[in-house]
Amino acid sequence: MQTDVKTEKSENFAVKIVSLYKFLTLERHESVISKQLLRSGTSIGANIAEANFAESKGDFIHKLSISRKECAETAYWLKLLFRSGYMDKPMYDSFNTEAYELLRILTAIITQLKKS
Repeated sequence: MQTDVKTEKSENFAVKIVSLYKFLTLERHESVISKQLLRSGTSIGANIAEANFAESKGDFIHKLSISRKECAETAYWLKLLFRSGYMDKPMYDSFNTEAYELLRILTAIITQLKKS
């Protein structure tokens, strides 16, 4: 497919998620929720990258929709980590803001593609 979604924002977010995972496991000794966060947070960009090689418009929208779901899941895990005391408010706010920026971007792209 010809459409190409830029992956830099999602890649940068994934790198930050990996760093957060290291912090949570090494410093906070939290391994269960942080593993879920690692999986969903890095999956956002992976699905965007896969979407860029979609076989059709429908496949492209489907892959971006999976990415959007992973983004929503990431926001959930971030909130749970914050509410459980593993993340302080400034850290949570920073990650949560980025997650919702990605969510808004993906939603806008998907909505626009479905209209065209």
